[in-house]
Amino acid sequence: MFYVYILKSQKQNWKYIGSCADLRKRFIEHNFGKVKSTQARRPYDLIYYEAYNSKVAALKREIELKRNSSKKEELFKRLFEN
Repeated sequence: MFYVYILKSQKQNWKYIGSCADLRKRFIEHNFGKVKSTQARRPYDLIYYEAYNSKVAALKREIELKRNSSKKEELFKRLFEN
């Protein structure tokens, strides 16, 4: 399985979108500062993930969320508006 995930910093209102094959391992890497792009804002909470059967599908979704602000806004609206 491959995953697209969203992390939220516990320090700041900052979110990170990523993809990986091993979600547990990647989450630990983020929280232990092993990922340069996220190490300054740790620790993180895993707030959302989607599972895919192929790496290509997961990467496509990650790129869609990062580039298409309307898709990201739609997802964030579902996640954060109560």
